[in-house]
Amino acid sequence: MLTVLLSLLSAAGYGSSDFVAGLATRRASVIRVTLLAEAVSVAVVGAALAVTGAGPPSPQAVAWGSAAGLAGAGGALALYLGFRHAAFSVAGPLSAVGAAGFSVLAGLLLGERPTALALIGIALALPAIAGVSVSARAPSGGEAAASPESPGHPAITGRRWPSAGVSYGLVAGACFALLFIGLDEAGSGSGLWPVFCGQAAALVVVGCVAAFTGDLSLPEARGGRLAAFAGLTGGPGTILYFIATHHGLLAVAAVITSLYPAVTIMLARVMLGERLTAIRLAGLSLAAASVALIAVGGAG
Repeated sequence: MLTVLLSLLSAAGYGSSDFVAGLATRRASVIRVTLLAEAVSVAVVGAALAVTGAGPPSPQAVAWGSAAGLAGAGGALALYLGFRHAAFSVAGPLSAVGAAGFSVLAGLLLGERPTALALIGIALALPAIAGVSVSARAPSGGEAAASPESPGHPAITGRRWPSAGVSYGLVAGACFALLFIGLDEAGSGSGLWPVFCGQAAALVVVGCVAAFTGDLSLPEARGGRLAAFAGLTGGPGTILYFIATHHGLLAVAAVITSLYPAVTIMLARVMLGERLTAIRLAGLSLAAASVALIAVGGAG
């Protein structure tokens, strides 16, 4: 039960982070947003590491944590590019389904054996993730969340390319699965060091990309505040997932954490006025049933 609760909180952190980061990339470049978000995440995880305390990390923890961080940075860049070039509901669900699916496969290959109820819950989670994020269409045929003329919406320029969102979403999903698997393999014997090493490695990579492209300056005004908030919510999301996966199965923690698009879409509904279609409501119902089955079924 603790794994389920921590994973749900992690999903809330990731979903909130993706929502505000997606808005930020419509005001500033993807690299600038990612760089600031990663910097804030490093500060948050570093503070948590200092508070919890931990001895020197093992080489295995550093290696797996760094590999997870590199994968996470690649996934974040791909996802934010997907948000920039297509609707939230294109790249988001694909990245989540991919992350969940690959993580479940990895868990099974590593010898995990969830109970029958938990397996049914995991199976329900995949269509739930997709259903909860199906794009809502405005009466005119344009996407409500992407309309530059809608009051209160961020200005979005250029054409929207769903195919780009699909490609970026799939790449992000594979990277996030590697993030989940890497943090699970890092073990819990070194405290939060694997998470910190991962965030630091991600920051170095994004910093190198920013330096190479000459895009080192920070986002301005509102874009900067949104990017910083993405780091403030994304960092704790990673910490919560790390703790969750070491209290239960990788397959369970990764699948429930991958329900984060539900949070993104609910925020889009409240903040941007996106509609909750029948398919989205069905997806939310499946998501609730999935979590309930996994919780009742236990870790197996």
